[in-house]
Amino acid sequence: MALHEKFNFPTLQSLRDKIAELGLALELQEDLSPLSKQVKVGDLFSPNALAVLPMEGCDSEHDGSPSDLVRRRYLRFAGGGAGLLWWEACAVVEEGRANELQMMLTANNAGNFAALLKETNLEAEKMNGTGHRPVNILQLTHSGRYSRPHGHKPVPLVPQHDPILDPRVGLKADAPVVTDSYLDDLVAKYVASARLAREAGFDGVDVKSCHRYLISELLASHTRLGRYGGSFENRTRFLRKIIRAVRQDQGEDFIIACRFNVFDAHPYPYGFGCSKEDLWAFDPEEPMALVRMLCDEGVDLLSNSAGNPYYIYPQVTRPFDLSSLGVPVPEEHPLESVARLFAFTRLIQKEAGSVPVVGNGYTWLRHYLPYAAAANLISGSCSFVGLGRSSFAYPDAPRDILTKGAMDAKKTCTTCSKCTQIMRDHGRTGCVVRDAKVYAPLYKFYREEAEERGKSK
Repeated sequence: MALHEKFNFPTLQSLRDKIAELGLALELQEDLSPLSKQVKVGDLFSPNALAVLPMEGCDSEHDGSPSDLVRRRYLRFAGGGAGLLWWEACAVVEEGRANELQMMLTANNAGNFAALLKETNLEAEKMNGTGHRPVNILQLTHSGRYSRPHGHKPVPLVPQHDPILDPRVGLKADAPVVTDSYLDDLVAKYVASARLAREAGFDGVDVKSCHRYLISELLASHTRLGRYGGSFENRTRFLRKIIRAVRQDQGEDFIIACRFNVFDAHPYPYGFGCSKEDLWAFDPEEPMALVRMLCDEGVDLLSNSAGNPYYIYPQVTRPFDLSSLGVPVPEEHPLESVARLFAFTRLIQKEAGSVPVVGNGYTWLRHYLPYAAAANLISGSCSFVGLGRSSFAYPDAPRDILTKGAMDAKKTCTTCSKCTQIMRDHGRTGCVVRDAKVYAPLYKFYREEAEERGKSK
């Protein structure tokens, strides 16, 4: 591991030199044509290989329907030219919401979602040419450990106890865990949400299984008893049941996706994909078995992630220059963090074969990210290039890449983690630097509010 450094590469060659110095398996390719190629997802074709990853704004209406800020965000994403729009976390039940303004699709507000989808598809075509229609996937979630459906008090619903994470959400060691019957009943909630998503016009849904939310933690529930814990078969049972139930209800022409953690960077027996001896040592056995299982179940689209953005190692999920308050400086160079995420995607795409995989970890590379993206596509290391935080900052990056052959360095995400800090402060989030008119005042407001809450404890 090398010392952590902030991004400082005046030329593409200087970035190449640092990659060589660190001895990393990171390739850069100046022919960007692979990014413009269509990608088959289920029965559909995306217009290009660029994707907006699910970026939660924590800013829906109280009933879960799209607010003005949500509408603004997705019009910017759609107009920006990406071929795949992976819509943010949408709770399947009230008690599973991560915040009181988390998106939630219901029978009462489905019309609002349908109207927004129609509007975003029109915006995509208006800004990117006739026939440009992105694939729209809605991420379905239950926040589990990180549930906070009302106000500022966590109401965690956990599948197992974790002595490291429990104190962080105020959970006592003898607090009950969710029962098998609760999980059994929850399957139908996912099916109902998927049905509403299709009625609203989405092309498919993602069964979210990353970042230590409910299903992600179930995959690591080695200490849990009953049908959903212990063995690999048991720990994957809930995810399999949801996929099968949605497929039976919606048929073969509806996309089922899964964004899942490959590596939790969390000690055994509480982490997934980690060596029993060393939380930093990746053990591919179960993650690759999970990929094979998902493909066998007929999942149409995969996306990998890693880590827990709410713990002290967020660089495993999102390499950065500056992190959120209270998070230590990582003992690795951000390029090492990027290389780790790329390596995970490479393994998954190889295992998944023809099933497309959306990669992540590109944002820290700033305006050089298209060169890494093109290299990964050419080598078959992924099928889509996923843009996460950078989409908050620079929603029209895909269009610039495809029409101008480059990104504008002055518009890129600076990986300052202020968007994450707003979330940690329980506020509506976006890019504080590049979208300052809207989000700089919100950052200030929620930071001050969080400080006041801290004083009252």
